[in-house]
This record gives sequence, C-alpha cells and structure tokens, in this order.
Amino acid sequence: MNFANLRLITVKSLCIVLLLLVIESTTDASIHVYDRDPFREVGNAYLVSGGSEGLAASRILTPLPRHSPSPSTPNDGRTFIRFQNVTFRRSEAAAAKHSKTERRTGLVQVIIFEAADRDNIGGSPYGGQRSICCTPDLAKLEGCKQGEVIRIPSARDPNWPVTVNVYFRGKSLTAQLKTTEAYITRTGMYNLFFISCDPTLKGMTVSGQTAWKNPDGYLPGRMAPLKKFYVIMALAYALLCVAWFSQYVRFWDDILQLQHCISAVVAVGLFEMILWYFDYAYFNNTGTRPVAITTWVVTVGAARRTVSRLLMLCVSMGYGVVRPTLGGLTTKVMLLGVTYFLSTELLNVTEYVGTISDIAGRARVLLVLPNAMLDAFLIMWIFTSLSKTLTQLQAKRSSAKLDTYRKFSNALVITVVLSVIWVGYEVYFKATDPFNERWQSGWIITAFWDILAFALLCVICYLWAPSQSSQRYAYSEEKGEDSDEETEALYSGTSQGDISLVKQERREKKPDEFDLEEDDEAEEGKRE
Repeated sequence: MNFANLRLITVKSLCIVLLLLVIESTTDASIHVYDRDPFREVGNAYLVSGGSEGLAASRILTPLPRHSPSPSTPNDGRTFIRFQNVTFRRSEAAAAKHSKTERRTGLVQVIIFEAADRDNIGGSPYGGQRSICCTPDLAKLEGCKQGEVIRIPSARDPNWPVTVNVYFRGKSLTAQLKTTEAYITRTGMYNLFFISCDPTLKGMTVSGQTAWKNPDGYLPGRMAPLKKFYVIMALAYALLCVAWFSQYVRFWDDILQLQHCISAVVAVGLFEMILWYFDYAYFNNTGTRPVAITTWVVTVGAARRTVSRLLMLCVSMGYGVVRPTLGGLTTKVMLLGVTYFLSTELLNVTEYVGTISDIAGRARVLLVLPNAMLDAFLIMWIFTSLSKTLTQLQAKRSSAKLDTYRKFSNALVITVVLSVIWVGYEVYFKATDPFNERWQSGWIITAFWDILAFALLCVICYLWAPSQSSQRYAYSEEKGEDSDEETEALYSGTSQGDISLVKQERREKKPDEFDLEEDDEAEEGKRE
C-alpha cells in the first residue's frame, strides 16, 4: 500500500513541475534556425532549403497589424511563415567587384510554394533538362526575366508561388530580409527555398530564423493531432493503472515477481504518455522542442520498450511459472536488454530531439536497421521460448497455466501479424508520398504503435491480474511434474472434509466386516 501511494505521489509531483515549466515558457520562438548555412549548387542555381511543413489554412484572414501592441498568440487562428533577422552574407571577393554607388549588386530570392505547385518553379527549354533559373532561351520562350527564378502562377491562386526579392547594395557584404510574415490561406504542404541565380554569389551563406505557425500553435501539421492523442493515451493508461494497482494492493500477499514487473511497465507507460503531452504542449507554445523534456521522454520511452520486450521474453521462457529463475540465460537477457535500450535511445534522440522538419534525416535511416534487426531477433527468441514452455506445460498437464499461455501466444501472434501488415502499409504510405502531401494523416503512423503496445499490455494485465489464486500460477518444487493445479486446488479445499467422511464410513461398518478385512490382510501377509 505504501509503495503504491509513494509511486502515485511521485508521478503527481513530476506532473506539477512539468506543468509549471510549460506555463512559464510561452514566449514565441523560431522553428527553423539558419546558422551560416551555405548555398549549394543545383543545376544553374544556388539554393538553401528553408524548411518544409504541413500548414492548415488560417481561420482568420485579417493579418495582425504590423505595429500591434500585443503580439500574436499561438492559438489565435492565424497561419503564417514569419521571417526574423534573415541575413545573407557573400564573400569579400564578390563584394569587391562592385562600387559603393551601385544600388543592386546581387539578388537573392525567397520562394514559398505548395508541394502541389512544385512544377510551377523552373522550366525546360526545348524539352531538355529542367532549369530553376531563367536562361536566355527560356526568356524568349516563357517570357521570364533572365537571372531570376522561373515562376509560373498557380492555376488555383495567381499569387502563388510567393517570391520575395532581396538585394545586395554597393560593396556591402550582407543583405537582410526585413521581418515579415507570409500568411497561408490554403491548407497544404509548403516549402521554403532561398535561391540565387547570380554566379558571383557562389559561396554565400544565410543566417536567421523562420517561424512556421498553424492556427492553434507552432506544432507542424503532421504532429498537431498527436497532442490530443497523448491526452487520450494518458487517460487510458491512468484507467489501466487504477484497475491494475487496485488489484495489486488488494492481493499484495499473493503477488508474484512477474506481476511486479508488469506494474513497473504500466507505471512507466503512464509517465511516458504524460511526458509526451508536455513535450508537444511546449513545442506548440514556443515553436522549439524542449531539449530537456524531449530527452527525458525518449529515454523513458526507450526504457519502457526495453522492459516490455524483456517482460514478454521472460514470460515466454516461463519465468516464475515453469522455472524459478532464468539461470544461465540471465546474463544474455540483460545484455540484449542493454543493447536494445541503447539502440532505441539513439534512434529516438536522432528522430525527436531538436527535429522540427517533416523531412527525416539520413542519420535516422542508419539507425533504423540495427533496431529492426534487434526487434526481429527478440521476436524469434520469444516465440522459440514460448513453444518450449507450452510443450513443458502440456507434458506436466498443467491445464490452468497452459490455458493462460495459449491465450498469451494467440495475442502475440495477432500482434506480430498486425505489426507486419502495418510496416507494409507504412512503407507503401511513404513510397507513394515522396513530397509528404498526405501529411494530415501521417500522425496515425506514430499513433498505431502506441495503441498496439497498449493493447498488448492490457492483454498481459488481464491474463496475469493479481488475485487470491495468483499463487496457482507460481513455480513450486513441491508439486509433482504431472500435477494439475485445478485438481490440487479442488482437493486442497476439501481435504479435512474428505478425512471426516472416511472416518464416518469406517464407523458405519459392521464388526464382522472389519473382521473379514483383517483376515484378508493377514492372509496376504502370510503369502508374502
């Protein structure tokens, strides 16, 4: 009882501390930061990718006044891309080619376009290679201005793609884009590029930041639904905690070691869901991921996944049911657990900590493979061990344990089948959507795995729920190998009654019957 209360008090205290951190940190911040990012040569242009995010249409079409006394709030219903202190810096050699009196000595263009209008940027003379910048041939064919990005107005909105020109002046080394906002009136996947068509600006860099805001905050569009999702998951885990720990405390004297492990997984799962919510709430309010909270949540998540998988492995091996300890396998199980935790931690840190773009990094791809191989190895080991355990229980005629393990085996099979189907769907989803145009349903990819893990945990909690008969599932050296728990429970409950009945029957026998039995025993003794 004290242990459970202490755990609940600790969780509540952490929640209060995190809530205070979120409330105090509600100032606007950038999502995409550029720190002297170099322009790279692509075809006949030099460019830097400024970001790619799914944005929902603004609910309020009236822009915020430029000199408004109150800044915009995260949930004010406006959607925009805000440029803050975006500065372009060219080399001294490029600046030295011009005089101080020249007004425009270099052009950089800021291009914002929707993924559906990607073909409206650039052109192809005579059906050849596509060019981003206007060439002399394209200037004659399409009427574009030589030395600038080719922009074809969208059929849906002639004002898109948006183009903003920034000029260097005289011998200045820098050119700055004034703080401005591009309001989004249509839902879509938007891309931002800084492009220069001037060969003299080769080696240029860009610094500054841009804030991408949705109607309800700074969360990227594909991540916004996850904030509400983790509220629902936290409530689901809370209900599971109430149901589990009420039984856990009630039957404390009959708790098995295995049930202690299940309690830890349930508690850590609830803590993880709460941390995920606060991580997304902070991100939504500020536009930047809280490194400390995000690191905590991915670490807790990696620990929960590791403990969950080791729990399933130990259950499959018959720990506490068929065998009292893991014996010589303990070291191997612990080594596998540490390896899996480190692999999952590195993958999650790469994917979540500091990540704000919808485009996944290359580092994540390199870490997915070893993590997937470890998962496959764990699944094979689990099913191999489970098969041996089922065989042992069947040989021992342990009907109650055998029934529980068969149900657990069926749940695992269903989980693996659903996982394989979903992995195939995820690969199909990403392969058929290279430009992330289906970003509005992308959150389901992440949510599915949390739902599946929760469902399997519920099955385990149901099968091994604490009760007054929990000890019937425990390993006991005193029982014979061919004993049946149900039979033993039945006879153990009426043992005294059986003795009294036997005594009563013996009393009711007639004296001559006893004499006959004694004579028979004497005869048998003589024969021997």
